[in-house]
Amino acid sequence: AMREELTNLRRFYGDHVPTLLEARHEYAVLCPLVERPDGLHLLFEVRSAGVSQSGETCFPGGQMEPGETPADCALRETEEELAIPRQEVEVLGRPDFICNQAGFLMQPVLGLVSAAGFAAVAPSPAEVGEAFTVPLAFFRETAPEQYVYALQPDVPGDFPYETVGIPADYRWARGRVEVPIWYWQGHAVWGMTARLTQDIIRHLE
Repeated sequence: AMREELTNLRRFYGDHVPTLLEARHEYAVLCPLVERPDGLHLLFEVRSAGVSQSGETCFPGGQMEPGETPADCALRETEEELAIPRQEVEVLGRPDFICNQAGFLMQPVLGLVSAAGFAAVAPSPAEVGEAFTVPLAFFRETAPEQYVYALQPDVPGDFPYETVGIPADYRWARGRVEVPIWYWQGHAVWGMTARLTQDIIRHLE
């Protein structure tokens, strides 16, 4: 039995690609850069009425399918949502991912959309209300409004402190989530999308 267990562990972990432990939702998004006459822009989309979080500004992307890499997923979803052929996107790399306490993992992929790819943009009405671009210069020169909320532990009253060997006033880990908001021509770029945008801006210089 021990040998069999070791065989199973070797088989699983030998080629396992680590992800978020107990991740329930794993998404990939493309952070699409576009070269415009006035400099680099980021391309955003607005979710259409029929989908979750409708009316929100986001990057193209969606739930990863089994066996997909983040880049595979981001390019597939971008093609489905905005009709940009994947061969018209040069993947520049993988920015840091975002995960949250609800088992949500978002893997961003930074890509440069060619002129032909940008000319091909046609939002899929089922998922996307509209697409628009914002100059990176705007984000660099404009500080977002910052809001923060706290994550507070709510520990059950019958937790066995004594048995576990910790005091009843044990300091459980707390968290905080930053919610940046930028306003651009009637659109709000906020939340996780804004956090990913902030990360890209930090690495321009």
